[in-house]
Amino acid sequence: MRALRLLAQVLGVALVLSGGLWALQGLGLVMWPAESFMLAERQWALYGTITAIIGALLFWWGSRRR
Repeated sequence: MRALRLLAQVLGVALVLSGGLWALQGLGLVMWPAESFMLAERQWALYGTITAIIGALLFWWGSRRR
């Protein structure tokens, strides 16, 4: 069970970071890489926010003590 919780934490961090990047790209705050199809597309701000929330929940679940 400990390995599963560690995996959830690692995956949670990855999802928070990638979701944050997607959200910032979708809002037009991060314009990198220049050829990305996500730049200034509001739908990617929503997808990124949802992804980051899922990642935060995964990290929280993996961090709980039993």
